[in-house]
Amino acid sequence: MSAKQPYEIERKWLMDGWPAGLAETGRARMRQGYIATAPAVRIREIEEGGRRTFVLCFKSAGTLVRREIETDIGEETFRALEDFIGKPLVTKELRTYRLPGGETLEANRVDAGLPTEFYYAEVEFPTVEAARAFVPPAGVGLGQEQTETGFSMSAYWLHTRGEPEQPPAGGGTAGVILRGKG
Repeated sequence: MSAKQPYEIERKWLMDGWPAGLAETGRARMRQGYIATAPAVRIREIEEGGRRTFVLCFKSAGTLVRREIETDIGEETFRALEDFIGKPLVTKELRTYRLPGGETLEANRVDAGLPTEFYYAEVEFPTVEAARAFVPPAGVGLGQEQTETGFSMSAYWLHTRGEPEQPPAGGGTAGVILRGKG
């Protein structure tokens, strides 16, 4: 996994579908679930370019700026944590696009085929100043900005799945120890 700044600086928008008039630069499929939502503790499986990776992520509260710590985990640990969560994971189809100013637009289709299906997009920035100065390009389909509204995937998780289920004491995967790539 590549080194990443410890803070995520991003703006978010709802969309009605995939962006219009932009060249697609990448695709991935993801499944993610939450061990906790405040602060967010998330697992994610990513399928991209014929390979799968598994990530454990911690995110602080916040809107435009949030502290984010990610680490790769092994498939066995991911599966144990998925079982620990005890709920169907959220599915996401990600498509990336290059914007006219050089930024990357990450567009997501969430829970395709379910009544709660929706699209949203985000753009990450190196600084708060760059994020605030960004003017979204017209005509690509970005809808209502959600950056400061409290919109988050952990909030969506709570709305659609509720709190993670906990296995009974002394059973299930409660004793899983995270061992790096384990």
